[in-house]
Amino acid sequence: MEYKHQLSGLKVAIVHDWLIGLGGGERVVESLIKLFPQAELYTSVYDPDKIKIFKKYQVHTTFLQHWPLAKSKHQLFAGLRPLAFESLDLSDYNLVISSCSAESKGVITPTETLHISYIHTPIRYYWGGYNDYLAEPGLGVLNPLVRVVLPMMIKKLRKWDYAAAQRPDYLIANSKTVSLRINKYYDRASKVITPPVSIDRFTSMPQASKPYYLVISRLVPYKRVDLAIAACNELGLDLIVAGRGPESKRLKKMAGKTIKFIDSPSDKDIERLYGEAKALIFSAEEDFGITPVEAMASGTPVICYGKGGATETVIDGVSGVYHPEQTVQSLIVAIQKFSSMSFDKADMQNRAEDFSEQRFKNEFGGFVLEKINNI
Repeated sequence: MEYKHQLSGLKVAIVHDWLIGLGGGERVVESLIKLFPQAELYTSVYDPDKIKIFKKYQVHTTFLQHWPLAKSKHQLFAGLRPLAFESLDLSDYNLVISSCSAESKGVITPTETLHISYIHTPIRYYWGGYNDYLAEPGLGVLNPLVRVVLPMMIKKLRKWDYAAAQRPDYLIANSKTVSLRINKYYDRASKVITPPVSIDRFTSMPQASKPYYLVISRLVPYKRVDLAIAACNELGLDLIVAGRGPESKRLKKMAGKTIKFIDSPSDKDIERLYGEAKALIFSAEEDFGITPVEAMASGTPVICYGKGGATETVIDGVSGVYHPEQTVQSLIVAIQKFSSMSFDKADMQNRAEDFSEQRFKNEFGGFVLEKINNI
């Protein structure tokens, strides 16, 4: 592409909230580094043992890096991360890209520096997900502390978050769903560029159907993995849950004999699971949701909640089935409907191609070049 040469001369900083595990946000950072190989990485805390894809890069961290619990219980440091990001010196860069679902958008940049923030979502536990988070913070024995402290701080935190969202020159939303949230909570417009998905990694996997349904997810409350477990318990269906998180103990306790857990699946495990599963179950109201696209790339249909980012990727009746409510009964009805339907592998994989990594790099690179030329 023409823009690659023009972007190579920029001095670039990529700022991410934290690098302590591998998820969709970290995959976005990985793609951004491919687009800007000259970039330097900044984050609040970094654990190279838990996220190995950035080991060959220099990662700059904040004063929180050596604080106890900062890498394992980052939610406890919401009051300090604003200061941590504001303390970063980014004065030497032409372009700053913040990859943000928390505070990284709040970095302070010189007037002449172009700051583009890629917003995965406005902070869930400040805004639309505040009450759900208070009900189940997902921090185990520390939950009571969160329920006491967060309400005392929330007005101040929201005020800072709103102000921080005004600092970037441009906001990019990872979905139409998130763009609407940005407009509601931050009073700003945003360009929609959906995240990159490594389509090629999954399209080459042979399909060998096995009699199980699949969940691949971090085990946190809003992902609603409990719905899949309860529905498969009631129907007596085999379900594999791949992932780990603070909900793990509770979910394992409620699981029946037909439910199997894989706590730390390898990349090869995930590829195989997608290729073998009857369907991926995805009951979260997600910002975008990369796993449904990965499933479709594998030729595997998706049973998903009919709200949020999944509705922008999964086509009801073509690449999956929606369940209209976040309830066990609604999911059961969708599973029963799914069992009487057939899906075309080519249709699903063609849909997944709309969210490829190359498409993301083309769109993001083109956007940056347009804004650089307007300065």
